[in-house]
Amino acid sequence: MKLIVVTTPTFFVEEDKIITALFEEGLDILHLRKPETPAMYSERLLTLIPEKYHRRIVTHEHFYLKEEFDLMGIHLNTRNPNEPHDYSGHVSCTCHSVEEVKSKKHFYDYVFMSPVYDCITKQGTLSGYTPEELRAAGKERIIDTKVMALGGITPDNILEIKDFGFGGAVVLGDLWSKFNVCTDRDYLGIIRHFKKLKEMAD
Repeated sequence: MKLIVVTTPTFFVEEDKIITALFEEGLDILHLRKPETPAMYSERLLTLIPEKYHRRIVTHEHFYLKEEFDLMGIHLNTRNPNEPHDYSGHVSCTCHSVEEVKSKKHFYDYVFMSPVYDCITKQGTLSGYTPEELRAAGKERIIDTKVMALGGITPDNILEIKDFGFGGAVVLGDLWSKFNVCTDRDYLGIIRHFKKLKEMAD
């Protein structure tokens, strides 16, 4: 099962070092999600990440970055719902129901299905599915290798995600909560936690 990490919505000083370390530890794909931020900050971050990892980065904003930095692809969302004219290459999107997954997954390289569990970063955003619904969707092959689970994923439930038949787990809040920008002097905690998730996903 793939392990995908989504960035925090804001930039911070050690970010490029942590992302590089995650790739070195076997991160499959990074989703660069920085809503409402100027493109120049994303450009700067990308220049600090070794080029060999650019082909494993998907951007949610400023789609021209895909060509400029030879990234893996783009991700569509409510802010940027359409791919650019004449675009060809990897495209993913987020779905919020079993029906939406069923109707959209054939058009994309993969889709995020959200929120599978109660969100960690968005307080009050609760799981949209029961375990029975997810199991049934897996049996019907609606959930398959092209569907990635997003929302509230932790070491406590990542094996269940695997069991439901998802092609990947998308982590955000659980991982980044292991690094405090203001107080942590190193980022060993976040790397340790990632390794644990990766072992469970593999």
